[in-house]
Amino acid sequence: MNFSTALVTGANKGIGRHIAQQLADAGLTVYVGSRDRARGEAAAREIGAGARPVQLDVTDPASIAAAARVLPELDILVNNAGVIVDGATAPELTVEALRQTFETNLFAVLAVTNALLPVLQRSAHPRIVNISSGTGSLTWSAEGPFPATGAQAAYRSSKTALNALTLFYAQALPGFRINALAPGLRRTDLNDRAAASDGDPAEAAAAAVRLALLADDGPTGLFHQYDGTIAPW
Repeated sequence: MNFSTALVTGANKGIGRHIAQQLADAGLTVYVGSRDRARGEAAAREIGAGARPVQLDVTDPASIAAAARVLPELDILVNNAGVIVDGATAPELTVEALRQTFETNLFAVLAVTNALLPVLQRSAHPRIVNISSGTGSLTWSAEGPFPATGAQAAYRSSKTALNALTLFYAQALPGFRINALAPGLRRTDLNDRAAASDGDPAEAAAAAVRLALLADDGPTGLFHQYDGTIAPW
């Protein structure tokens, strides 16, 4: 399969940084999307050959449009950028915290994906990977393994909505391979619990890269776990 170009959002650190590294190691030109230009440039230098920094604030329409203009071709889009704004339960959650969370974790995915669809549609093998969360599974939230406390209502509901959006994109674009990934709890700075865990972010990145490099007869419109199994909606 001939893939040449990828864009990873939120790629200056965490799982996104590892995804960009692994795609570059596979021989692709990788655009390292970063809200902060300097951090993106530093990450691209560290990744080495094949890495290209691109300033991209996924919540800013002007930034998205500018990034789209510098991408002459694109085979793979990895929507990795995400935030946790508030860990509150629904009764404690503010509308503003919910709005901020959805702005990055859902609305930005729609905005970035739609801005890049014209160039992706020129690819012979277009791929989209949306980095979701196992906590976005309604089945797992209702039946376990997650405690039924209703915590992190904003983040978890944003990922549930992202899973739905992934499915609808896959249904509307049958020529693409479009999937969501539950990366597992990883050693990143997204939250304190993740920072204290021993989960290797490179392992999650490898799962994202596997989905990014799927064959044309590979799965689409599914919610994958990092270990290759399918997660329940």
